[in-house]
Amino acid sequence: MESRFRILFLTFFALFGHTTAFATPQVVNPEVERREIEIAAIDTEDFEIGLYSGLLSVEDFGVNSVLGLRFAYHISPAIFIEAAYARSATTKTSYERLSGAAQLLTDSERELDYYNISFGYNLLPGEAFIGRSRAYNTALYLIAGMGNTRFAGDDYRTINLGAGYRFLLTDSIALHLDMRDYIFDTDLLGENKTTHNLETSGSITVYF
Repeated sequence: MESRFRILFLTFFALFGHTTAFATPQVVNPEVERREIEIAAIDTEDFEIGLYSGLLSVEDFGVNSVLGLRFAYHISPAIFIEAAYARSATTKTSYERLSGAAQLLTDSERELDYYNISFGYNLLPGEAFIGRSRAYNTALYLIAGMGNTRFAGDDYRTINLGAGYRFLLTDSIALHLDMRDYIFDTDLLGENKTTHNLETSGSITVYF
């Protein structure tokens, strides 16, 4: 009999204590003010067009300015396809500068044009924060493709490999910083060789 009273007493104490614990008011009631952050994002615009400019190092023909047009279609948030066309005017080779009179190419043959189609992959999408209330979408992407380079009166099949950084300034305007390597074979200087022609460029594009 005594044990039954003990069991009832312990059960009542446990239930009463449990209920009291839940009914205890919270001593500290934190009031955290949420910041309003405006995030630039691509809404429904899948097409992107823009101009780019930079420096193109043509192997044996110096570092030259380049100006181009870029058009891209974003297949998904991660993958896009891009078409590009650009032009550059190369300078003289070291041999031409040292010899003084020797001319390997005419002025028109020194014009270099290239076009290509490439696939890009957004490897590291992310955000950049400026100040306390503004955030911008960014992406570090890889890109690779094929095309053609016309130089010295001849056409060369060209592979391009590179990487870029996209900064979405607004929902429809983006800034790019790109580095590419345009690779093609040539025998222009008397021997067959594979040339690596590095390009660094910046661009502004518009989504529509």
